[in-house]
Amino acid sequence: MRARTVLASLLSMAILLPTTAVAQAPSSDEEDAGRVVPPTVTSTVRNQLGFRFPDQPATPDGPPGAALTAAIDRLFGSLRDGVDTTALVDIASSEDPRAAWLIADLLRFFGPGAVFDIGQASFERLTGADLSLDPISQRSSWQSMTDHLIAWDLPALPGYAGWKGALYSLVDPRWGPFFEDEDAAIDWRLVSWGGVLMDDRPFGVAAPCELGCIPALDDPAVTDADGGDWYADERLVFGVTVNGESRAYPRHIMEVHEMVNDELGGRRLAIPYCTLCGSAQAYFTDDVSGADEMPVLRTSGLLSRSNKVMFDLPTFSVFDTFSGEALSGPLRDAGVQLAQTSVVTSTWGDWKAAHPDTTIIAEDGGIGASYPLDPLRGRDDDGAIFPIGDVDPRLPAQEKVLGVVTDAGEALAFPVAAARAELDAGRPVSALGVTLVTDASGVRAISKDGSEVVGHEAFWFAWSQFNPETLLWRED
Repeated sequence: MRARTVLASLLSMAILLPTTAVAQAPSSDEEDAGRVVPPTVTSTVRNQLGFRFPDQPATPDGPPGAALTAAIDRLFGSLRDGVDTTALVDIASSEDPRAAWLIADLLRFFGPGAVFDIGQASFERLTGADLSLDPISQRSSWQSMTDHLIAWDLPALPGYAGWKGALYSLVDPRWGPFFEDEDAAIDWRLVSWGGVLMDDRPFGVAAPCELGCIPALDDPAVTDADGGDWYADERLVFGVTVNGESRAYPRHIMEVHEMVNDELGGRRLAIPYCTLCGSAQAYFTDDVSGADEMPVLRTSGLLSRSNKVMFDLPTFSVFDTFSGEALSGPLRDAGVQLAQTSVVTSTWGDWKAAHPDTTIIAEDGGIGASYPLDPLRGRDDDGAIFPIGDVDPRLPAQEKVLGVVTDAGEALAFPVAAARAELDAGRPVSALGVTLVTDASGVRAISKDGSEVVGHEAFWFAWSQFNPETLLWRED
C-alpha cells in the first residue's frame, strides 16, 4: 500500500512551531555543601505529567538482521514517491526494538492517516508500549513515542544516522552536511524537527526566508532608555552587560527572532533564545580560538530534547546551544568552545532603573518590523510540546532556575522564585562558593571574590537534561 508523497506531507505540515546588585557575604564551604540536593537516584522514570514509563524492552546487540535491513532500505527508498507501509509492518515483525527510532522519526512528518496508524501499531509491537496509557499521547502520539525512547535511552541501530539523514534531507537538503559529518558529537536519536526550516540568510539580510524559518536579527537598531518608552515597564527583557555597557533585549522580540547577533561593550555577541526551554544565553563570537572567521549563529530548525539546535553560518558547524561547544564541522575539528557572559531576566522598568545608561532594541528592531507583544500566545503553558523524555523529579519540569557551572566544573541550579524571595527578605543565597545577588528584578551569580559566575535562566527540565549531574540549591 502507498500513501501520499512524503514531500507533499512535509510541506503541508510545516508550521512555526528598582534595585542594584548588592553582594551578600558567601557562606562557608561546609554550609554551602549542606545547601545542595544531589541528583535523585530512583528506578521510577516518569514524564513531565507524572506518567511512569514501562520497563525498557530488551534489545539485541550487533548489526540488524538481513530481513530488517532490507525492510528499512525499502521504506526509506520509497520516500520520494510515497511510503511503503508494508515495510513498516515488516520492520515490526523483526522484533528488534532499536528500529523504533526510525519509525518515530518518520512519523514526525505525518498527521492522522494510514501511515501514522500503521507506524504507531508497528512502534507498539516493537517496544511493547501501550501509548494510550500516556496522557501526552492525547495531544501527540509522536511525542509520546519519542519520550518513551529517550526515557529508556534505547540504543539505535548501527547506521541509524544515515537513514535519518536521508529522511531529513528530503525535508530540507541543507541539513545534509550535519548528518554527513561522521565525527560529529551529536546524539542523533535526540534530534527532531522543530516545524520550521533552516535560516541560512547572509549576515545582515532582513528579508524573511523564502521557505520559512525563524529569522535571526543582525545588528539591531537600539535607542537609549528614554527612547524605550514604547515598551511597558512591567514587560520582560533579557539584560546583558559587557565592559560596563548594558542592553535590554525585549522578550517578545526575542520570541520572534530567537537569535540576535550584536555588538556590545566593544565585543561581538550571539544571543540565542530557546523559547521552548525558557533559556536566553549570550556567547562571545569575536576572538574565537580555532575559528578562521567570526562565527555567525543561526537557527537550524532542528531541536534536541526541545532545545534549539544552532549552527555557524560560514562553516555549517553545529553547536550545543546550552554549552557553546561545537559538535560538528570544522569548528568541532578545531575544538571551538564559545565563551559566555551572564543574561539577567528582569522587567524593563527595573532594568532601566538599575542601569540608567542602558540601551534597548528599537521598537521595530531597525528592520521596520511590527512585533506582536504575545507571539507565543500561551504555547508552553501546559508543558513541553516536544519530546523531552523523562524529567528530574526534584522540581516541576517548567520551574525557572538560574543555572551556573562552578570553578570546580560542577553544575548548580538555583530555583529563581525561591532564591529571589530569600534575597528580598535579606537572607543570603549561596552554595558551593557561588552567591546570588539581585540585579534589577532578576538575579545573577558571583564568586567569593566578587567576580562573575556566568549564569542564565532556563526551565528546570532543560537545565537538568543538559546537566544531568546538576546539584540543586535549597532553602535553609
